Amino acid sequence: MTAVLGRRNATVIALALVGVAIALLVLRLGPGPSPAQAASHREAPLIANDPPADITDFYMFRSTEPAQSDKVDLVMDVIPFEEPSGGPNYYNFDPSVAYTFHVDNNKDGKAEDVSFEFRFTNEIRGAVNSLGLPLAYVGGVPPATGAVIPPITSLDSAGLGLRQHYTITMIKNGHRTVLSPMTDKIAVPSNVGPRTMPDYEALAAQGMYELGGGVRVFAGQRDDPFFIDLGAAFDTLNLRSPATDMLSGFNVNTIALELPASLLTRDHGSPSQTNQPWLGAYASTSRPRVTVLGGHGQGHHGSHFVQVQRLANPLVNELIIGTKDKDRWNTLDPDQESRFLDYYENPRLALALSLVFGAPVPATPRHDLENALLKYGPSDPGYSELLRLNVSSAPGASWPNGRRPADDVPDTAIQVVGGPAFAGAGDGVNVNDKVLPNVFPFLASPWDGRNRVHANP
Repeated sequence: MTAVLGRRNATVIALALVGVAIALLVLRLGPGPSPAQAASHREAPLIANDPPADITDFYMFRSTEPAQSDKVDLVMDVIPFEEPSGGPNYYNFDPSVAYTFHVDNNKDGKAEDVSFEFRFTNEIRGAVNSLGLPLAYVGGVPPATGAVIPPITSLDSAGLGLRQHYTITMIKNGHRTVLSPMTDKIAVPSNVGPRTMPDYEALAAQGMYELGGGVRVFAGQRDDPFFIDLGAAFDTLNLRSPATDMLSGFNVNTIALELPASLLTRDHGSPSQTNQPWLGAYASTSRPRVTVLGGHGQGHHGSHFVQVQRLANPLVNELIIGTKDKDRWNTLDPDQESRFLDYYENPRLALALSLVFGAPVPATPRHDLENALLKYGPSDPGYSELLRLNVSSAPGASWPNGRRPADDVPDTAIQVVGGPAFAGAGDGVNVNDKVLPNVFPFLASPWDGRNRVHANP
């Protein structure tokens, strides 16, 4: 148990351990409360039934890649708990969903100064189309079969039967500018296995595009970077040491956009030159009000889109917002957070810890949570739930100054929301099951469908 919490005093250890477990149990387990940073796997009733629109994590950070420190990376992961072997259709972005990054660069809490919208289309092609095959991806078929289909080594390979194209549109001052047309950007498919895709990383590298002006983009499957012992917490606080990363072996679909910070800051200054270094941002998914299904999954969609999920400091919906308001919260813009202030000022998790374990409750109202989650500073008159990043901070800054995939936000969340009694508490899982790369798009290669594993003791 001491390995789980890292505390020597027996009383404090017991309190901290219970706090960890309850915190994770009451949450839906994901990173972060107090400033609340975490994975948002299935955090609200309606979005739990809509995986392609379910944002699991949102990250914003200065690049730590060598010679790229002037860049800011925005990363959105969707589709929780992707079982790598989940064929024959595997996992795709939804053509009816608008996936959008929203940025506030003047500290007014309204993240509409600049936005980047991603839209996808499906294409049925190659051998899968011509031969009427029932599989989305086919490769490595030997000549003896009479129907040679080489392994998928390129995003143009004949065996890549379902291929997704996407476009990126920047919205600034009400004007829409297409940064990348639909015809030339291809999403990297799911990692089926070594016969079909013998060098998946080389295939994925083809889906990392330079758009010019220092802008890079990637869309495709990656390993789920969130790490936590989910099962132990939900088994009635049955914690263990060593703990197990229960998301080990699962994948997500990732949209990553890297831009020079000067394209985001209000004064167009670089990290070392800007006088307005603060950015606030969130990710959202939206669906048209009306959808009529058509051929090849394209469908006919209404022109008016409705937001179905938002995510900045992800654990806010799991940990802070009451179940009765979770779905409504997802549909509102972050600058309307004043409607939910009672949840921040009187966090139910802290009360639960006190009632069940007798731990002292931090004094209410919890203005510390409001300041951490909803403001750029204590003097800020408004409330807006945004992930905030000071681009003048050195690369490698961790949450709550932005958020990197490697940040261990569950531990921080438990300690902050629980108060002093839970100092040093944690779930015992401190790193991802795969080493997170220090290069774009900063997430590890996904597990393949044939050889995936889910154990990471």
